[in-house]
Amino acid sequence: METRPVVGPTASDPVRLVHRAREARLAGDRTVPAPRAEIDASWERVLRSGVDPEQSPESELLETDEIEHRRRSSALGEVMPSLRDGLATIADAAQQILVVTDPEGRVLWRQGHAAVMRLAKDICLEEGAAWSETTTGTNAIGTALATRVPVQVHSAEHFIRALHGWTCAAAPVRDPRDGRLMGIVDISGPASTFHPTTLALVGSVAALAESELRARHLVAIERLRSVAAPILCRLGGRALAVDPHGWLAAVSGMPPVDRLPLPKSLRPGRVWLASLGMCRVEPLPGGWLVQVSEGHAEAPPRRVVLDLSRERALVAHVAGPVGTWTVKLSPRHAELLYALALRREGRTAAELAEDVFGDATRTVTVRAEISRMRRHLAEVLAHRPYRFGEGVEVEVVHPAHPADLLPRSTAPVVVRARTNAGPV
Repeated sequence: METRPVVGPTASDPVRLVHRAREARLAGDRTVPAPRAEIDASWERVLRSGVDPEQSPESELLETDEIEHRRRSSALGEVMPSLRDGLATIADAAQQILVVTDPEGRVLWRQGHAAVMRLAKDICLEEGAAWSETTTGTNAIGTALATRVPVQVHSAEHFIRALHGWTCAAAPVRDPRDGRLMGIVDISGPASTFHPTTLALVGSVAALAESELRARHLVAIERLRSVAAPILCRLGGRALAVDPHGWLAAVSGMPPVDRLPLPKSLRPGRVWLASLGMCRVEPLPGGWLVQVSEGHAEAPPRRVVLDLSRERALVAHVAGPVGTWTVKLSPRHAELLYALALRREGRTAAELAEDVFGDATRTVTVRAEISRMRRHLAEVLAHRPYRFGEGVEVEVVHPAHPADLLPRSTAPVVVRARTNAGPV
């Protein structure tokens, strides 16, 4: 007697169940069983953010020079060879691609199967694209960003219908020096390439990248210690040697600390540090020598001169009782500082986006630009709302003719000022 094999549920059955759950959720129907918890929670976040399930995944791409700037600024660049060795070859063989993003979900690198790379352009999975949940709905990159844990998103689990033909697994990578999120490592491909072990693979490679960064950091600290220890032995008083992130390599005359908080704009000379007071800072190979002043503590910087008089020499001069320094400004940073100088009470990210772009929705760009400026002006710039700090005197130096104020700028705040310029 001929027997026939028992046929179980087809592979598409789970996808159909998720699709039904998604359609029910969009219709407000809670009677249909929900998908797994992490997808259900992501759908809730995305629904609240107003993402259209029928929208295109396309986003405005970053300019090439901005992508290169973010690559150079990211510590992930140091471990890209390991990420490529660990994932890119496997992705290529599995007809998938490796994608690495920054902490905002912007794609900085991608590599893998050539045909899939071409397909990925159809869903805007390319360098410079935005893949946060608020822009592209539920997807592995955006959901890993939101939850800070590895996640796999398959087919109809994606909130945007245009992504239902894809599968992806992503894991966050944290900087072991300060615990901050550096970005997301992701493997994506057509839904037919789904494999349940992909998530474990991506998580393991992300952990390997963190371990490599930790090992590099320890080597750098030991190298700095070998340089600094003889110097500290010759110095009197309290002194420390720290790496660029403030991690301690050597200390003399005071209890050791794990990490010294440093301003992002640290430069040689006399510097006010909140935890130590007035200090003298000198560069060392791979870090800083910090000598604590034993005299009367002085106040931090309290005057800013925003010099916009020459288009090709936009600068901010910061002055205080302990000295002065100058920060060169990009045209965009000059626009933002000018807007803050005009509104000393402060501006929200949306208000600054309206001032500079004429579009209140471009808050992500504003926050990113302000964050970059605070690396050099943390002592005088405050936030919540963005503003110059209390007690900081601000002066704007205008060009001789109002029409020459940032002449290439199209920022509404500047355009208005060019027609009705006056002293701040």
